[in-house]
Amino acid sequence: MKGKILAGALAAMMGLGMADMAMAAPGAHAHIGHVATGWTDTPGQIGLLETAMKEAKIAAQHAGFAASRPDDLAWMKTHANHVLHALDPSRIANGPGLGYGVIRAASGAAKHINFAAASDDASKNVKVHSKHVAASAENTVARAREMVALIERIEAAGSAAEAAPMVAKLNRLAKALTGGIDANGDGKVTWVKGEGGLKVAQKHLSIMMKGEGM
Repeated sequence: MKGKILAGALAAMMGLGMADMAMAAPGAHAHIGHVATGWTDTPGQIGLLETAMKEAKIAAQHAGFAASRPDDLAWMKTHANHVLHALDPSRIANGPGLGYGVIRAASGAAKHINFAAASDDASKNVKVHSKHVAASAENTVARAREMVALIERIEAAGSAAEAAPMVAKLNRLAKALTGGIDANGDGKVTWVKGEGGLKVAQKHLSIMMKGEGM
């Protein structure tokens, strides 16, 4: 009983439910593996971060297609919906994405890397770099959600002239899913809030894994 109370308290501190705590039970390296190499429900059971990167690549490709014909409303809407499928397939049944979505994959990567940091056996290396990976994954989720809202506005547009500026912004955000944004103008894209994308997450995950001998 005491153990359940302690587990519940920890879950509340981390903003997790008890089901999530059950997933959080394995050691740090297991959760790093979920992010880096394999997870149970991803396409092909690949890692959550790799899944996010694959979906982001598809989103960026179709955002580019949409932006290539700023005078063709139907074309822009078609490819904006293809972007939507890669971001969040729960919102649209068919499209070119893997069927998992950037939002779900990047959210999962952030969750599991935080599980790694919270594990009893987490090293200082894991605790430090998990913050960097999580922040960059969370930046990606925020951008993806902004894109979803933008696609809704594109879908409601009544003319190509109205849609085109939004499609151009969608294209910029799609590129930032992977590459991030130099938000503070210092010439670098780092892991801080509002900057790093999936490439920065991958960089810090690689540093972490090298430090762990993985």
